[in-house]
Amino acid sequence: MKDRKIRVLIVDDSAVVRQTMDKVLNSDPDIEVIGHAPDPFVAAERIKTLVPDVITLDVEMPRMDGLTFLRKIMTQHPIPVVMCSTLTVEGSETALRALEYGAVEVITKPKMGTKQFLEEARIRICDAVKAAAMARPVRSTGSRGAAPTFSAVHKVAPKLTADAVLPPPTGKAMVQTTEKIIAVGASTGGTEALREFLQAMPADAPGIVIVQHMPENFTRAFADRLNTLCRVTVKEAADNDSVIRGRALIAPGSKHMMLKRSGARYFVEVRDGPLVSRHRPSVDVLFRSAARYGGKNVVGVIMTGMGDDGARGMKEMKDAGAYNIAQDEASCVVFGMPKEAIKHGGVDVVKPLNLIAQEVVRAAG
Repeated sequence: MKDRKIRVLIVDDSAVVRQTMDKVLNSDPDIEVIGHAPDPFVAAERIKTLVPDVITLDVEMPRMDGLTFLRKIMTQHPIPVVMCSTLTVEGSETALRALEYGAVEVITKPKMGTKQFLEEARIRICDAVKAAAMARPVRSTGSRGAAPTFSAVHKVAPKLTADAVLPPPTGKAMVQTTEKIIAVGASTGGTEALREFLQAMPADAPGIVIVQHMPENFTRAFADRLNTLCRVTVKEAADNDSVIRGRALIAPGSKHMMLKRSGARYFVEVRDGPLVSRHRPSVDVLFRSAARYGGKNVVGVIMTGMGDDGARGMKEMKDAGAYNIAQDEASCVVFGMPKEAIKHGGVDVVKPLNLIAQEVVRAAG
């Protein structure tokens, strides 16, 4: 546990958004907002004296846009950055570029909604900042609307397990077939890790199902971008999509995704549900479904990310006969999820990121 609070600088041209983010972040006992800036020029001056642990940065601002400022930060004075974006196609694409330029996480700006919606947004924003504070900044290679003020902070509900969406496995996985399935979970740092992994997979790779913690809308832009870079086809999953060779399905943001099977056909079910392990989509939900419907046919992969989402589900997959791989600490942005999966006893082998695809192909052969 940190001996002091995580110090955050909020950079956004909207005073209402700055006020909202201030209330959201200060509601967490481990986080302290130490300053605000309406644009990157003011932010640059604030950084010199305030020395924040994490910066939350708006994508669209006057005088200098967030991407340009991000690249300057990463090349001159790396500080973990969480990008704040609106739920638009353009915003999603810009946010993905921000992750390539060195941002640790991307979140959507809080907006008006139900009490549950606001509480879930608070959890996501605070967790993103905590993940960023744990990340190791990497120097870049170069490759709006008003928001409401949150109401009083609500007590956080107990952290739910996959039981909230899918019953535990019965202990008997379905009979093995000739088709293998690759089940992958990732969070902080996962967008770049998944890009490297998927680019290394052959065109005829076994069907791949992926949960990457991202907001809704962003997963579609992410999948579309990967589809232009990889030999396998990559798409945002839709309910009842078949899991077939040469295709990777990425769970849509804000929806759980489960592997299902009918006879010899594997497919996915995409549906709503509560946050599981503080996330939706949840890796635990995907992995539990893989244990139930895939069993020995599954090769599991858990990648960089904060928290323990996927740890219990990976153990269930191993108990059902799956072969599981964890990304090693040296190549992780945050070694939380793989570390927890190893502690739970669900991992067969630990590999650096650049060797995971090779190990998956070997195990699925």
